[in-house]
Amino acid sequence: MPKRNTVQRRHGILSQLSKHGQVQVEELARRFDTSEVTIRKDLATLEQSGLLLRRYGGAIPLPSELMSEPVGTDDGQSPNRQKVSKRKQEIAKAAADCIRDHNRIIIDFGSTTAALIPELQSKRGLVVMTNSLNVANAVRELENEPTLLLSGGTWDAHSESFQGQIAEQVLRSYDFDQLFIGCDGIDLERGTTTFNELLGLSRVMAEAAREVIVLAEADKVGRRIPNLELPWSAVNILITDDRLSTEQQTLIEQQGVRVIIAASGNGE
Repeated sequence: MPKRNTVQRRHGILSQLSKHGQVQVEELARRFDTSEVTIRKDLATLEQSGLLLRRYGGAIPLPSELMSEPVGTDDGQSPNRQKVSKRKQEIAKAAADCIRDHNRIIIDFGSTTAALIPELQSKRGLVVMTNSLNVANAVRELENEPTLLLSGGTWDAHSESFQGQIAEQVLRSYDFDQLFIGCDGIDLERGTTTFNELLGLSRVMAEAAREVIVLAEADKVGRRIPNLELPWSAVNILITDDRLSTEQQTLIEQQGVRVIIAASGNGE
């Protein structure tokens, strides 16, 4: 499809989202006379650009204070180069401080974890495993040239990542120092939660790493999401922003999790 049509369709998706408060893949495919696969790719790109949050079967608006620059402009910017919120950037910087030269790390798919990639530029001798093509492409652009490993597996269009038994088998054959993983929500009593029903690989990643580090903005704390991804017993560190309340921090630390508050990015 011509690029101009893609841009117009994505603007149309945002217009529908603003008008109705949520959108569904099936409905958007009918409205724009295109495939559901194309709409999922549109939603993935818009999410990576900080313009919405994908949910199973569709998307909802992103809080206005976290909005970033529009996607689909004529400069042809790739999603990896889109502006992300300063909160995500500061969380990524704090995460990078946890990484030593020559560490073997896993980076899961997601916009917050992807923000970590530029912060790896100064690290030497890294080995980076990922199930995300976006993360892999960003790692390939680093001048320090980390060793890049891909999980392989079955491509999941909803999460824009590789999942499934093959990916799990590959992860089980390695040993890693750290896992960096995001989440859709944080249950103060249970652990991290997600809308993604494909949970197996996340748990295998956690098992394959000596240290599990969750990257999440504080507005995800308390979100009621049905799928438990990682119980607190599987998490070592949570890196978040300064909107986390003292009470919330205490409850998380009582679960045996170290909480790191990233420097304030003022949400811009």
